[in-house]
Amino acid sequence: MAAADSPDLHGSVIVTTGGNSGIGKEAAVALATLGATTVITARNAAKGEEALAEIRERSGSATVEVMALDLADFASIRAFSADFHERFDRLDVLINNAGGILTERQLTAQGFEVTFGVNHLGHFLLTDLLLDRLKASAPSRVVNVASVAHRYAFSGLAFDDLQSDRGYQSMNVYGKSKLANVLFTTELARRLDGSGVTANCLHPGPVATGFGSADDTTGIERVTMMLGRPFFIGAERGARTIVFLASAPEVAGETGGYYVRSKRHTASKAGRDTDAARRLWEASEALVASVPA
Repeated sequence: MAAADSPDLHGSVIVTTGGNSGIGKEAAVALATLGATTVITARNAAKGEEALAEIRERSGSATVEVMALDLADFASIRAFSADFHERFDRLDVLINNAGGILTERQLTAQGFEVTFGVNHLGHFLLTDLLLDRLKASAPSRVVNVASVAHRYAFSGLAFDDLQSDRGYQSMNVYGKSKLANVLFTTELARRLDGSGVTANCLHPGPVATGFGSADDTTGIERVTMMLGRPFFIGAERGARTIVFLASAPEVAGETGGYYVRSKRHTASKAGRDTDAARRLWEASEALVASVPA
C-alpha cells in the first residue's frame, strides 16, 4: 500500500513501455497503487495479459490496461498512438522504459539496427506522437530510462554510423543507445521549455531482471551478465527512481536532469554535449521521415 504521504495519482494516466516485465512492471505496480490509470505496453500478447493480471492483483487497482506495442516497428508505434488517442483524452506521464541489448546485429522492421532502433528511435517516434496529449495534460512528465552505460560511449555518437554498420560490438552499441537516451532527454527538455512538460532520465541501477537474457545475448555479454547477477539489485528497488521521477512533487518542474537513486547526478561529458543532442534530434527526425507513414 502507498504511504500516507505518497502522492495521490487518481485521475492521472501513465504509460510505461515494457511494463510487462522487470522494472517497468514494478513501476506500474507502484504507480497503480498510488491511483494512476496505468497503461503498460507489451510486444507479446500472452505476456502482456499475464503481467496485467499480476499488476491488478498486487496494486489492488482495476484501472490498469495493457496495449500492444512493438518499438522495433514504426507501424506498431503509430497504431499504438492512434489507439491511445482514441481511448484516452489525457497523458500525464510517459515512461520510456523498454529496451535491450543484442549480441548479434539485427534490424528493425524498417531496417534500422535494433538496439538503436528500439532503445532510442522507437521511443523518439512514440514521444513525438504523444506530445499533443502530454501538452494538453500539463503539467506532465516524460521519464526516459537511460543507464550508467552511457558513460561507456567515450567518444560520443558516431553520426556517420548511427546504425553500427562499421563493426558491431554489442556493449559499445548499447552504451551509445543509452547515451542517445540522455541526449534525447536534454534536447526534449529544451524544446519543451515553457510548455509545462518536463523530461528527465535516469540510471535504475544494476537490476536483476530478464534484461540481457539468453534469448538476446551469448558469449562474453552473457558471461558478464551471469557473473554480475549476484551483485544486482531487485526490480522493485530498480524501479524506485522511475516512480520518483514520475510522481514525486519535489521534482515537479525539474527538467533535463539525469538521476541516480532519486538524486540528480551529472551525466558524462558526452552526455552533456548540447550540440550532439541537437544533432541527434535532427538525425532522428530525418530517419523517421525516411519511412513513409
